[in-house]
Amino acid sequence: MEWTVDQLRQFVTTAECGSFSAAARHLGKAQSAVSTAIGLLEVDLGVALFDRSRRNAQLSEAGQVLLLEARELLRQAEQLDQRARSLNAGSEAALSLALDEALPYTAIATLLREISVKFPSLELTLLNGTATEVADYVEQERASVAFHFDRGPVRSCFDQRHIGTVPQGVFVASDHPLADGRTVRRKDLVRHRQLLMHADDVHEVAYSPKVWRSDSFYSTAEMVADNLGWAVLPVNIAHYEGFRKALQEVACPSLALPRLSVRMLWLQGRPLGATALYVRQRFAELLLNSPE
Repeated sequence: MEWTVDQLRQFVTTAECGSFSAAARHLGKAQSAVSTAIGLLEVDLGVALFDRSRRNAQLSEAGQVLLLEARELLRQAEQLDQRARSLNAGSEAALSLALDEALPYTAIATLLREISVKFPSLELTLLNGTATEVADYVEQERASVAFHFDRGPVRSCFDQRHIGTVPQGVFVASDHPLADGRTVRRKDLVRHRQLLMHADDVHEVAYSPKVWRSDSFYSTAEMVADNLGWAVLPVNIAHYEGFRKALQEVACPSLALPRLSVRMLWLQGRPLGATALYVRQRFAELLLNSPE
């Protein structure tokens, strides 16, 4: 078979326009050129695509079946062309992102929608985990880059860049003794169990002598919601749909909690492609404008 993509395009256009003349006008070609191209396509395929006994270009039974195949082949050809243009412009063919599970969901959801539009041919892989796990994914080369909360010094194998911050606060269950709307002091927190984030290389400040630990902000938030203690959480976690009604923020000015830093990690010496650079810049913008 020696048919071409251009012949398929003329076949599909003729079927959609309903006549050879209308297809020729749409394609900017002479009617005779369109008729000849489709005739050669029919010879190559060994079937008649149109019933020429009728005035308009009516598809034959074989033509109706092959029209579906032709449309799919044209879609694949367009996808191939898009990917080639993207690679020629310096974009990656594939990108693996490792995302800290506690990062703001709205910012991530917006980022993914925009990636799908800007890089329609990109093969994207998403890996989620704790701050420590997503760093491991990059070191293991399962992910190209990672975005996570800054949990202290990075390993020597990484390059890093700060891209934004997320607010944090003190949260308790809605029926916790501290959930009475009053401003609390550190000595008030000391009397109740504190739920701490736990990582091998990071030691959170313990204000209470009674502590439980977890390596996940979501697990910590669930324990707070079950009234097992109080915790310092990213505000976006506490505002997540599943926790919004169960958790209450407590004002404790004496803690003076800083905003949590978010950084991007990648292997040292590995250049970032155009797609990764776009993702870094756009995610930083989304974090800056993300509702608390």
